[in-house]
Amino acid sequence: MITIRPATVADEPFLFRLTERLADFPVPLWRTREMIARADNAVIREALDHPSPATLLVVAETAERTPVGYLLATTRDDYFTGKPHGHVEILAVEPAVEGRGIGRALLDAAEGWARSREYDHLTLNVFAANERARAVYGRLGWEPELIGYRKALDAGQR
Repeated sequence: MITIRPATVADEPFLFRLTERLADFPVPLWRTREMIARADNAVIREALDHPSPATLLVVAETAERTPVGYLLATTRDDYFTGKPHGHVEILAVEPAVEGRGIGRALLDAAEGWARSREYDHLTLNVFAANERARAVYGRLGWEPELIGYRKALDAGQR
């Protein structure tokens, strides 16, 4: 049995440790695992230090109160309509419990939060090379919308 609860400052070590997992895929040459963790840890720190109804930071834990995953969602404005919507910034689940519905439960919590704020959709970004995550999102009914491209302007930035 999994419980979803609000994250607290006491969860910080768990959140930061699990964040390292977000780069467990072929990271693009112009990014590093450290860069990804640093950026994700900064938004986690902001959510912990400045809680807001416009942000959702929740932890999934077992009946024994062991944390096994977390989700961070924020409010963004849609580029095309200007209307606010929910955006999943981070979703991370412990490798040992993958495939047990924890990611789905966390995404359900994000949907509930977004509905309570009267948003009509959620978005998320995923690296193109992160095939594992893309497959999970596809199975859960998420559809790709935009494809981002990048071009280095200096040869050393590949």
